[in-house]
Amino acid sequence: MPMVLVIEDDNAILENVMETLELSGYETEGAPNGAVGLEKAREIIPDLIICDVMMPELDGWGVYEMLNTNPETANIPFIFLTAHADRDSVKKGYDLGATKYVTKPFTGAHLLECIAKSLG
Repeated sequence: MPMVLVIEDDNAILENVMETLELSGYETEGAPNGAVGLEKAREIIPDLIICDVMMPELDGWGVYEMLNTNPETANIPFIFLTAHADRDSVKKGYDLGATKYVTKPFTGAHLLECIAKSLG
């Protein structure tokens, strides 16, 4: 069963995403901000990371870039989950190397589809 790390500063969204994943058979770990998420990613080496972009302490761009410099975490599929739907943000996410870029609001079905494709 794949382990998914969810990094999201909005607690309601964090809990909703984790519950959706758990009901679909995924193991989950949550982090309330980018700094904690970075620590947890390095500690547990998840199979996939879902990360918000705009967060206090360390934003999603920074989390991705820092994980990308570590050989142990550089190849983990990474999904940005964000309210930033503008073209430049989407382009930046994919240019950095994100597997998927999901914009809020989103459906559980769409997120699960993106996860399945990312874990391929």
